[in-house]
Amino acid sequence: MNAKRELSSIDLAALVTEMGRYEGAKVDKAYLYSDDLLRLKLRDFDRGRVELMLEVGAVKRAHMADPDHVADAPGRPPNFAKMLRNRLGGADFAGVSQYEFDRILVFEFERPDANTTLVVELFGEGNIAALDETGEVIQSLQTVRLKSRTIAPGSQYEYPDSRIDPLSVGFDAFGREMDDSTTDVVRTLATQLNLGGLYAEEVCTRAGVAKETQIEDATEDDYRAIYDALDELSARVDAGDFDPRIYLDDDRVVDVTPFPLAEREAAGLDEEHYDDFTAAVDDYFYRFDRSDDDSDSSEPDDGKPDFEAEIAKQQRIIDQQEGAIEGFEQQAAAERAKAEALYEQYDRVDEILTTIQDARDDGVPWDEIDATLQEAAESGLPAAEAVVAVDGSEGTVTVDLGETRATLDATIGVEKNADQLYQEAKRIEEKKEGAKEAIEQTREELAAVKARRDAWEADDGDSDADGEGDSDGDGDNDADDEFVDTDWLARSSIPIKRDEGWYERFRWFHTTDGFLVIGGRNADQNEELVKKYMSGGDRFFHAQAHGGPVTILKATGPSEAAKEVDFPEETLRQAAQFAVSHSSVWKAGQHAGDVYMVEPDQVSKTPESGEYIEKGSFVIRGDRTYFTDLAVDLAVGIQCAPQTRVVGGPTAAVAEAAATHLQLQPGKYAQNDMAKRCYRELKGRFADESFVRSVASPDLIQEHLPAGGSEIID
Repeated sequence: MNAKRELSSIDLAALVTEMGRYEGAKVDKAYLYSDDLLRLKLRDFDRGRVELMLEVGAVKRAHMADPDHVADAPGRPPNFAKMLRNRLGGADFAGVSQYEFDRILVFEFERPDANTTLVVELFGEGNIAALDETGEVIQSLQTVRLKSRTIAPGSQYEYPDSRIDPLSVGFDAFGREMDDSTTDVVRTLATQLNLGGLYAEEVCTRAGVAKETQIEDATEDDYRAIYDALDELSARVDAGDFDPRIYLDDDRVVDVTPFPLAEREAAGLDEEHYDDFTAAVDDYFYRFDRSDDDSDSSEPDDGKPDFEAEIAKQQRIIDQQEGAIEGFEQQAAAERAKAEALYEQYDRVDEILTTIQDARDDGVPWDEIDATLQEAAESGLPAAEAVVAVDGSEGTVTVDLGETRATLDATIGVEKNADQLYQEAKRIEEKKEGAKEAIEQTREELAAVKARRDAWEADDGDSDADGEGDSDGDGDNDADDEFVDTDWLARSSIPIKRDEGWYERFRWFHTTDGFLVIGGRNADQNEELVKKYMSGGDRFFHAQAHGGPVTILKATGPSEAAKEVDFPEETLRQAAQFAVSHSSVWKAGQHAGDVYMVEPDQVSKTPESGEYIEKGSFVIRGDRTYFTDLAVDLAVGIQCAPQTRVVGGPTAAVAEAAATHLQLQPGKYAQNDMAKRCYRELKGRFADESFVRSVASPDLIQEHLPAGGSEIID
């Protein structure tokens, strides 16, 4: 049995009840592990140190944790963690709620100077967004730009479209949702009632209704029994009546639930009892992580990564995504069919709606509308016979249209009802487009795994080191011999060797001929590079476009005497490519631009009389050497020797320096999103993923990416 990796909506509803007991605890510090696990360290007056864990990656969880279950703090905090430390340090935890019945938790923090909301999305790709008091996004782990919603700094946070809450739905609305289905009972509960597979099966078992019963064969008694079972679950969650369990299969944890489940007992699983659900969830994921490390590490005893298991996993995800797309297509088609049926039976439906509206105008209460329609049918209005149900609490009427049924807003006309159905079909199709994008990404990940498998098999897993020499020419050859020709991707453990260079706070790379190129990140750095670090013999590059960085090709180090160097043509070209790639050319989505090169004595801060130059800009005098229609070219990769670090720059230079790299081009993904995508792809290429987490976090990768959108070239 597969172990649970994500908490369900019912699990979250139960956790909200228990985590609310920690209101008033003060936030000490925020930590971000990898790019998907957030830890908030708090102090509670009664309990002392409290740890809140929020994970939104392949594992999705939210719970208070035993301090002994928390890993040591990571090193350099990324930008998201820094922002949270500034916003939440000393703040009071003011409560947590679940958004509707979705897998979304909303944490509130209060501080005299500013309140902050953390919205934790535990579905799909997962996300955490920090909002200010107006609901505006301060920063988020993922930037989302879809037709249906946007999550980006400066925008108002938008929740996903509302879904039906099976724990609070009325019986009439419950019946309509069930009737609208074309499949069996358990699948209807899982999808249209949003219960998910396990709890859908549990409800069927408790209700004594066969799971495979087709909707058209289900009786009113079946509906009532299922609804009563749902009501029982709802009452227990609302009352906090929990009896938590961890379920085990051969001593391996596979599930954690707020109360005992008949489905798990029927499977013959062992169980452990807990007093608190949040403690059970904490213990479950602590043990799950340890068992995952021990038995699911994707590296068998022979040292070869378990490519086939990863391929099977990606294929399962694709199968699920294809099923979701098919479901969206069916739902959209059903909504359109309802709208078309309304127009085909316009007069009939119009008579029904008009009769209801006239009755309401005459003061007839909703609970008497059924009788009014019956009287109308007896008085010669056969259209009224098509009415299936009237729901006064919702102001709706369900009409039999022959091939389908439609629940309509009884207060508006046929055209507006049809338009609402078309809009719903459109909304569902937008979800389908999002699923298509997701499946393409999964297919790319599958192809990458297959490529790594093929490369491994071609090399026959040979990672012997037999080279010699000093790869960086610095005389530091005491440890590098061991690593020449090493298959870094296959090594189970890569030693970290780091000596940060003076130039690494700028944009930088080394050309294939070994020359250093540095560029400014902003106007201040542009000024600094020219005034402090440019010397005779260097070359100054700038894109022939506004908004580009100062780029300097260094002939000597900062402490060396200036000298003239005959730079190779390839080095000059790579420096020019670096300049154009980090300019507004890339940001505008263009794939080529012009760059000029001059010598240091042609660069001045002295403008012509009566003119003014902005900070970070310079006056260029004399002839220029142009590189015209030069293609943008950037890559990012991970260097393993002689330094362990992220490197970026033109593809040829990065490919020579890095153990593995990704080539980029202007595209649709924002800089921080691209950094996370690169991180996930690069991490998946190394057997030693902990090494990648240490030396190539998304923040470190982002330092080498251009402003504007990007995408990976296949």
